[in-house]
Amino acid sequence: MQDMEQVAEQLLAVREQVGRVFFGQDQVVDQVLTTLLAGGHGLLVGVPGLGKTLLVETLSKVLGLQSRRIQFTPDLMPADILGSEVLEEDEKGKRSFRFLPGPIFTQLLMGDEINRASPRTQSALLQAMQENTVTVAGHTHHLPRPFHVLATQNPIEQEGTYPLPEAQLDRFLCQIQIHYPDLSSEREIVLKTTGITLASVEEKLSADQLSHAQSLTRQVPVGEGVVDSILRLVRSGRPETTDLDIVRERVSWGPGPRASQALMLACRARALLQGRLAPSGDDVVALAKPVLRHRMALNFAARAEGHDIDTTIDALVQASV
Repeated sequence: MQDMEQVAEQLLAVREQVGRVFFGQDQVVDQVLTTLLAGGHGLLVGVPGLGKTLLVETLSKVLGLQSRRIQFTPDLMPADILGSEVLEEDEKGKRSFRFLPGPIFTQLLMGDEINRASPRTQSALLQAMQENTVTVAGHTHHLPRPFHVLATQNPIEQEGTYPLPEAQLDRFLCQIQIHYPDLSSEREIVLKTTGITLASVEEKLSADQLSHAQSLTRQVPVGEGVVDSILRLVRSGRPETTDLDIVRERVSWGPGPRASQALMLACRARALLQGRLAPSGDDVVALAKPVLRHRMALNFAARAEGHDIDTTIDALVQASV
């Protein structure tokens, strides 16, 4: 319990530091920190200019993580991410292959505009995001610990982009929507980012401390009521197992068991982030959209009628939690 209280205090300091340069998006910051505490990867979706890149860069500094950035473009190849083997010759003329690690060998990888790369290049991340390893030329290489991917995606530009495959989307623990700031927050942005001096941030957590916090997250006890709420919510989102007409009418395919696992971990992480010793039904409600919105798809008829996935999840939550 003492460890959890100490971690909660450290996380409070992390949130305060991030808030010094990333204004008016407390819910977004909490969802990203929840994702990292749960040991997962996050997909940040928002229009240009909302600070997605700034948020990732700030988190890498405050959390003491080694970070690298990959700008995804249509001509990016898998070797540009994973690395490649090169043929070398020593002084005696003996030739051998040496592996040159790519930018994925870091602790916090920012994939900027991930949907601009081809499906072949996007698939290069699948093994890394699931198993924390990379296989090149038949040899397996382990990635640093902790390892996280925070990818960004622009929802409005479709020309020159490739939709992320369902298997790729499922590797992200949360899809986090970033909206426009409110008036007071935008005023703060204008005043504090256009002067001579800009706010700076300090490291408040190390990579080892983050790993320890992730280990504690998995030890947070979860009551049977919360477990039942998670299972009801996820299973009611599947057309094959639901009792809800709205799901059978609108949903093409629903969330799999990985969604239940993700929601359980995220609820534990959110409770720890807020200094609580156990998650509640409120955590399930708060995290339903980030965890489920990229693990479900509406059918053509629902999209034609103007329905969206978030309102469908709202109906699921109301019926299940």
